[in-house]
Amino acid sequence: MDLAVPALGKKNHFMLMTALILIGVAAVLAGLIFSVVSRRPAGFQVTRSATMAAPAGVVFAEVNDFHRWPAWSPWEKLDPAMQRKYEGASAGTGAIYAWEGNKQAGAGKITITESRADELLVMKLEFTRPFPAKNTVTFRFEAVEGQTRVTWTMSGVNDQFIFKLMTAVMSMDKMVGGDFERGLAQLKGVVEGKAKG
Repeated sequence: MDLAVPALGKKNHFMLMTALILIGVAAVLAGLIFSVVSRRPAGFQVTRSATMAAPAGVVFAEVNDFHRWPAWSPWEKLDPAMQRKYEGASAGTGAIYAWEGNKQAGAGKITITESRADELLVMKLEFTRPFPAKNTVTFRFEAVEGQTRVTWTMSGVNDQFIFKLMTAVMSMDKMVGGDFERGLAQLKGVVEGKAKG
């Protein structure tokens, strides 16, 4: 009795086995990626500092009032048609700034929750686009030899898988740090110009 598989059957059998092996390898890789990404920390913190030749009161005033942010914020020029809305207090605790922009600018709102003159600002930052997130933003102002050292920090927790996967490829520090540096440089230009004037 001849049990040999016909030539066409051997080819189909080989293709089937190859496909099953590839599916198995893909499943194992997907499982490994899921396992590694799921174990990544959900918390993050991004911090940048700059020293400015201006009194703390001058620097603080620019950050404490959302109406002044267009002059220095690194995100204000991402969308020339961005819609802005100011609510609550005109400045300081309770002031709210909401925006709705293009794909780059996204949408969300930021609320000042604590304002200590010339020392500290704490804000609640809520994104609705491109993905929902809630973060805490702080600005610290410290007098240093007649100048002001400004420290800008954003921290938060996001345990969504897509966020962890995104930060596995590129850290929040790399994604946002450059914007903070640009914003602080622009703020420095604004406040040093005012201090000289």
